Amino acid sequence: MVVAMHMSDGLVNIPTALAFAVVAVIGLGFAVTRARRDLDDRTAPMAGLVTAFVFAVQMINFPILPGASGHLLGGALVAILVGPWVGSLCITIVLVVQALLFADGGLTALGTNITNMALVGVFTGYAVAVAMRGLARRSRGGLLATAFVAAFVNTVVASLAFVVEYALGGSGGAALGTVFALMVGLHALIGLGEGLITAATVGAVASVRPDLVHLLRPTRAALDSRDPS
Repeated sequence: MVVAMHMSDGLVNIPTALAFAVVAVIGLGFAVTRARRDLDDRTAPMAGLVTAFVFAVQMINFPILPGASGHLLGGALVAILVGPWVGSLCITIVLVVQALLFADGGLTALGTNITNMALVGVFTGYAVAVAMRGLARRSRGGLLATAFVAAFVNTVVASLAFVVEYALGGSGGAALGTVFALMVGLHALIGLGEGLITAATVGAVASVRPDLVHLLRPTRAALDSRDPS
């Protein structure tokens, strides 16, 4: 059994799927508008590389328990490296390609999958990373710890979003308590692997080009305070 965040067709009813498709479209609309501020000659290639990396790593499953495995979600990873707005678009591209070309996640469930991984997951990971930004900027160890915690929390919260959607319109036949226990419990274990992969990747990028790590860049407020005018 592969226990991943990808929802297949039929896990939630059509009204629920449509409702979260609308949520996904609205969220991505904001992301497209805001991402323009973060994209430039340096960050655009980085976004492409991050998208390709997440796509490749999501194809690799790692064992969690006997008969269960999981894969990288990538929410915290993309948020830390390219920011939440660009990051949400990166994850969305991965999900669309996987659904259309690899049948990984149902087409009717694309809205729920985008909501869970590209919106909830990415922005949860970014919120945790921002809360720990002071530690991340203090040392390499602090950056690795920040990436690990953000990825772990991102994975668990995204699984909770799955549970909420199932509670609203689940049609898979499983009891809500069972879904909650399996999703949250197993994704807490998956989060450990997610954290290690995210920390290793962010650490590798930061060791070579720390200027490309979105989380480490000066905030707008800091830049304004340096402006002599």
